Amino acid sequence: MPDDRFDSVFPAAAAIAVDLVRHPEVADRWDAPSALPKMSIGALACHLGRQPVRAAELLPAPTDLVPLDDADAHYARADWVQTTSPDDPANDRGTDEAEARLGPAALAERSAAALRTVRELLGTGAARDVVGIPWQGWSLRRDDFLLTRMVEIVVHVDDLSASLGMPTPEFPDAVFAPVAELLVRLSARRHGQSAVTAGLTRAERAGPIAAF
Repeated sequence: MPDDRFDSVFPAAAAIAVDLVRHPEVADRWDAPSALPKMSIGALACHLGRQPVRAAELLPAPTDLVPLDDADAHYARADWVQTTSPDDPANDRGTDEAEARLGPAALAERSAAALRTVRELLGTGAARDVVGIPWQGWSLRRDDFLLTRMVEIVVHVDDLSASLGMPTPEFPDAVFAPVAELLVRLSARRHGQSAVTAGLTRAERAGPIAAF
């Protein structure tokens, strides 16, 4: 696969996230509980809106961190994937809560500005081929990094929409298909092929097949 296959795809995913966090219903219900444990709607919206912000920060930054083989390896090693409680330190939401205290207008401004920056970085070739993820201690090739951000966006757009009681926006196939493929691979690795097959095709035998 070419290393730039998501350069034109990621901005489409990020635009859907930015549109959702700027929805008036988000501001109206900012302090209400979200569908996720111990997260307000505002904190969840900030977590979602941070995906283009992280991309804008990291895509142009040099790194000497060794890249992992692919996005699958990223999720195999990430501490938060192994946690079983929202109280685990790997699931700390301090940044989400701090950003939520700044309010919905600040979120709308920073996420929209980040999306403009990301479009420019990817459109002009200013984005790095290898992107460091300093809080993890490794890097990813740009394509894999953008895929992990697309996973975050697809998953948390659904979380935020469910929190608001709104229909989840539809993503273009170019966004949703690679995210779904990755989630199926991760689910099979976690639960086995049979569990995934049954979960997708046999309601009478379906069990939990969560990727994380």
